[in-house]
Amino acid sequence: MPDSTADDLVSIIVPVYNAEQHLTYCLDSILGQSHHDLDIILVDDGSTDGSSRICDSYAKRDPRIHVIHQPNGGIGSAQNAGLDASRGRFIAFADNDDILDRHNIEYLLHALLSTGASMSKARWRQFGLSQRDEVARLAQAGATDPSIMTVFRDPLRAYQTVFCKSLRLLGQACGLHTEARYFNEANWCRLYRRDVWDGIRFPDGVYAQDVMVAGRLYERMDTVADIDVVLYHWLQSPESVTHAQRGFDFYHDNVDAGIKNFRLARRHGIIPMRSYYTMTQQLHCEKREASPRDRAILLSDMETARALVSQLTIGQITACRLTGFLRLMEKIVYDRRIKGMN
Repeated sequence: MPDSTADDLVSIIVPVYNAEQHLTYCLDSILGQSHHDLDIILVDDGSTDGSSRICDSYAKRDPRIHVIHQPNGGIGSAQNAGLDASRGRFIAFADNDDILDRHNIEYLLHALLSTGASMSKARWRQFGLSQRDEVARLAQAGATDPSIMTVFRDPLRAYQTVFCKSLRLLGQACGLHTEARYFNEANWCRLYRRDVWDGIRFPDGVYAQDVMVAGRLYERMDTVADIDVVLYHWLQSPESVTHAQRGFDFYHDNVDAGIKNFRLARRHGIIPMRSYYTMTQQLHCEKREASPRDRAILLSDMETARALVSQLTIGQITACRLTGFLRLMEKIVYDRRIKGMN
């Protein structure tokens, strides 16, 4: 990889909340990055354990670290505080319990600079707590140079249509590079040009804050560069928001996010397959969790979903239902595998 220039400052935003058992692994992996020109922003979102102390101790060790202490406002609020404080030409995010490969920023930045893309992304791998030390050693050793880089246009269409693993594998077998066009719902393992975030911030105090902004980000991007190498290690922890017990508010926020992205896709003439799946599946869960006091919100969500689906043609509905069914079956397998991690 070529050397970067003095203007290649990358801001890495890490929301921190009650992560004292995992935080040092994450921070060590960031400080060990092969790209050194970093603006590391730790947003302590009202932690009640030792996370605040850990953040401050790391800031004393390395002048690249800036710590923001704020009352608990949720991950969206913490991410926004990081965005507002960031100084870099490029923006990256990391979760406080995950581990970055030492070449994460270097390789993602090279992909951006060499292609002129709006965003670069790479692959990730899940791991359990018992694997943490092994993963930390692997990440510090560093991944080899990526063998394949894929640059593609219309990321909003890719986001909506390339989300089933089985269809991605089929596309790969046919030489269509479909795996490169896949987005998950997280913001980590990506590097953004700063202007992509101009005027966009996460909604405060809601779940699914990343899904809420996904469509708006992708619609303003020209091209995306994907590199075929694992650069991020995602801890599967039962206490994380992703795997914690979920209630009505969680499912309602996801339905709302699905509705917003559904409408956005329709405005661009794209079949909203992913958003159809999100909206309908989360609505089913919302019904299950609803109490009498939630009835008005539930009925409103149901009516909105019905109205949106009625705008689709029979062929579009068939495509949405088919991909939705495939994704649901994959999720069942995925959930069983993840629950078996330790």
